[in-house]
Order: sequence, then C-alpha cells, then structure tokens
Amino acid sequence: MEVKLWNDKREREMYDNFADLFAIIKTMDKLEKAYVRDTVSSKEYEPECLKLIAQFKTLTSTLKDTVPSVERFAETYKLECSAAMNRLLVSGVPATVEHRTSASAPAAMSAATVAECVQHFITAMDSLKLNMVAVDQVHPLLSDLSGSLNKLSILPSDYEGKVKMKEWIGRLSKMGAADELTEQQSRQLHFDLESSYNSFMAALPNAGN
Repeated sequence: MEVKLWNDKREREMYDNFADLFAIIKTMDKLEKAYVRDTVSSKEYEPECLKLIAQFKTLTSTLKDTVPSVERFAETYKLECSAAMNRLLVSGVPATVEHRTSASAPAAMSAATVAECVQHFITAMDSLKLNMVAVDQVHPLLSDLSGSLNKLSILPSDYEGKVKMKEWIGRLSKMGAADELTEQQSRQLHFDLESSYNSFMAALPNAGN
C-alpha cells in the first residue's frame, strides 16, 4: 500500500524542497571530507563547492518560512554534517577561497563577491528553467548579477559575462514589465548565462594572484 506524504501539490513541493536541502547538506559534507582527505583536488573542489553554496542560499531563501532554522532541520532529520554546516552557515565560501584570502580584508571581500556571483548565476539559470520569463522577473536577476560581476577586479572589462549581461539588461529595459521572453530568447539567455558562468569559473584560479 502506497503511503502519501502530501495532500496537495503545495505540500509535495515542500517535501521535494526538503529532499533537495537534505541532499545539498549531505553532498557538501562528503565534498568537504573528500577535500580534507585529498581525494578531490582544489581545482575540482572549488567550483563544486561554490555551486552547492549558491544552491543552498537560493533554496534556504525559498524555504525561509518553512525552515527558519537550518540547524533545527539538520537535527530533526538526524543530519550529522558538521563540516557542511560550517561551510554553508559559517564560512559561506569554499575552503580554497577562504585560505587564499585570510591575509587581507579586500581579498576577503572579493571572495564573498565570488560566492555572490555564483549564486546570482545559478538563480538566474534556474529561474529560466522554471519558465520565469517575464521582464519584471528576469531584469532584477540580471541586474543583481551584473552588479556583482562589476565589483570583481579580477575580471577584465571585456569579460563576456559583463558584456552580455549589459546587452540583455539594455534589451529588457526597452520592454514592458509584463512582457515575456520568447522561447528563443529564453534559450539564448540561458546559453549566454551558462557560457558566462563557465568562463567565470575558469577565471577563478587567478583570483588569489
């Protein structure tokens, strides 16, 4: 006999989000332990860690009403993941970035901005996948991303992410708030975001120079 955990679509979505949060915390804990044991390289660790941090921030923001305390969530579901909790709740940046930047405040600010940029990239791409294509939904996401990218001195002025986001923001500014991107425009924007994200991640090894 099948036992349902939910009574309606809203409850089902809530439990799906709980499952995603559980998975992110467990995955982060395994990644942290693998990095400490040197079974994953710094080059592999950093982008994966940044992605998990961004997903965690996006999801906990969505769940702020149902999961006001991540610590209590972990306790309820018997998640003994101290390494993950430290990385997600205390540090907020990968260990590689944290150690690189511990010597100076300006560099530490840069590390926080790197994590912020990744979060904005992930949020924007996920929103398009969820068909959030109205101008008043897309424009703020791209503005936040563009603002964060412009804060990073490690990125050249002709970095494709800066250029493409500026072009898209200009295009959206000429449209009405209730207008929606066409399927072709949505696919192109997602492609531009993904391409910019990949080139952004490729630039990170130089962040400590």
